[in-house]
Amino acid sequence: MRFSLSSAAVLGGTMLAHSALAINPLVIKGAKWFDSKTGAQFFAKGVDYQPDIIETSQTRDPLANKEACDRDLPFLKDLGVNAIRVYQTEAYNNHDYCMNALAAAGIYVMLDLSTPTETINRDSPAYDADLLGYYHQKVDAFGGYDNVMGFLAGNEVANAPNNTDSAAYVKAALRDVKAYIKKKGFSVPVGYATNDDADIRWQQQTYFDCSSKEEQAEFYGLNIYSWCGEDSSYEISGYDKVVKNFTSWDVPVLLTEYGCNTIRPRTFPEIAAIYGSSMTAVFSGGFVYEYVEEDNAYGLVTVSGTKGTKTKDYDNFKKALSATNPKGVTMSSYSSSAKMQSCPSVGTSNSWLASATLPPTPSNATCECMMKTLSCVSKDTSAPTDADKLKTWSSTVGDIFSYACSSIDCSAITGNGTTGKYGKYSGCDVVSRVSWALNAYYQANGKKSTSCDFDGFAKVATPSSSSDSSCSNSTDDSSSDSSSTGSSNSSSKSKGNSNTSDAGKNFSAITALTTVAIVAVAAAAF
Repeated sequence: MRFSLSSAAVLGGTMLAHSALAINPLVIKGAKWFDSKTGAQFFAKGVDYQPDIIETSQTRDPLANKEACDRDLPFLKDLGVNAIRVYQTEAYNNHDYCMNALAAAGIYVMLDLSTPTETINRDSPAYDADLLGYYHQKVDAFGGYDNVMGFLAGNEVANAPNNTDSAAYVKAALRDVKAYIKKKGFSVPVGYATNDDADIRWQQQTYFDCSSKEEQAEFYGLNIYSWCGEDSSYEISGYDKVVKNFTSWDVPVLLTEYGCNTIRPRTFPEIAAIYGSSMTAVFSGGFVYEYVEEDNAYGLVTVSGTKGTKTKDYDNFKKALSATNPKGVTMSSYSSSAKMQSCPSVGTSNSWLASATLPPTPSNATCECMMKTLSCVSKDTSAPTDADKLKTWSSTVGDIFSYACSSIDCSAITGNGTTGKYGKYSGCDVVSRVSWALNAYYQANGKKSTSCDFDGFAKVATPSSSSDSSCSNSTDDSSSDSSSTGSSNSSSKSKGNSNTSDAGKNFSAITALTTVAIVAVAAAAF
C-alpha cells in the first residue's frame, strides 16, 4: 500500500496530538545528547529491537503491534534499557499505544527511515521522489513523539570500497529529510549508521561530517562486532582506535550495533568500557544487537506469539548493564569548539568513490512536467504491489533500460555519485524514467508504432506540452508528494539511430531477459 503524503500529514497531526508527554525530549548540543528539561547528559543504554521475525520481504512494524509491546515491555524494563532502535515501521499504522507505553517506561526510540523495499540500493544507487516522499511520511508519523531520539537515513549502505558512490545518495536523502523536519517544526535529529570497515572507516565518517550544516549528519552510528569474549580487551578489539578516531568530533557518536557472539553465552565485557571513562567522553552509549533470538543467535529473548523466554545472554547483559553508571556533563557547563571535517578526496587509490556534490532534491513537479512532453510511455502508472508480479515487472523494466539505453543517450535519467553529475530527471520515479527511455527510443526510431510497444509494455500518448524547457529541478512542495507521478524526458541525443524499427514490438525475441533484483531496478542506476 502506498500512502499519499496528504493523508500522512493528517496522520502526523494526529500523532502530534497524542505525542508521548511522559518523557523529556532529548536535544543535541555539540557532540552530546542532553535531557532538554534537566540538562543531564544522555547515554543510550539500548537494544536493537525488531521482534516480529517472519520470512517475508514485507515491511514489519513492531511499534504498531499492541500484543508484542505488551509482551516485550516488561523485559525491556527489567533489562534496564532506556532506548531501543527499531529498523522497520510503516507510516500509515497507528503507533500511539506502543510509543506512549515506551515513553511511560522512560524508553527512547531510534528509528530507521528505510525498509528492505524503500531504500537506496548500494549496488545501483539512485534517489527519487517516491523515496523522499516515503521518508517524509515517516517524519510525519513519528516526529510528534517526545521519545523519538533520532532518525537514521541509512544503515550500512556503503559497506565496501567498490560501492561507496552510494553514500552520495544517502547523504542527499539525509539533507532533504533534515530540511523537511525543519519545515514541519519538529526537532528530531537525522544521522547515519555504518559498518566498521577498516578500508573506508575514516572516509565514511568524514564524508557524513563534511561540506555544510545542511548536509551534515547530526549524529553518527557505528555497528561494530570486534570485541569477542573475555579474552579480548579495549586494545585487542580495536575499540581504542575507534575512540581515537572520533575524539574531538563535532556531533554525537554512538554504537548503533554491538555484541560479538562468536563465544556464547555472551558476557558483554565491552559494556564496562562503553559506559566507562575510556569511552564516555567521546561516545554516547550504544545499542546491543539484538532483542529477539533468530537463527543468527544474537537474541536476548526468544519470542513466540504473546510469550517471551529469556536466553542465556539475557541475564549476562542485564548484569553488565546494571553495573554501569556513566559520568557525564551538564548541558549548561558544556561547550564544544570542534569543527566539521573536510570531505575525503575521490579516487580508487584511497578507496572512496562518493563525490561531495550530491544529487539534487527530487521534485515531482519537474517529473510531471516532463511526462507531459512524452509521446511513448509505460502503460503502467505505478509498479505492481503483488510480489510475484513486481518481480516480473521489474525484470522487464531492467531489460528495457538496458536495451533502449544501448542505442540512445540516457544521461538525462541517470546519475553518477562519483563524478557528481546527475541528469535532469535522475530523481524521477522508475515508471517515469522508463517512460523517458521508451519515448527517447521511439523518437530515435522515427516514431514508428512498432517502436512503442515492447511486448505490450508501452503505449503511444498524446503530449500536452511541446517542450520540456520549462521543466527544472525544483524543491517545491510537490517534491514531497509521494502520491504524484514521477517522470522522465523526451528529448534525447541519440547515440546512433537504430535500424530495427520493430525492436520495440519484438522486444522479448531480441533481448534475453535478465533477472534484475526488485530493489536494484527500482533504484535504476544504469
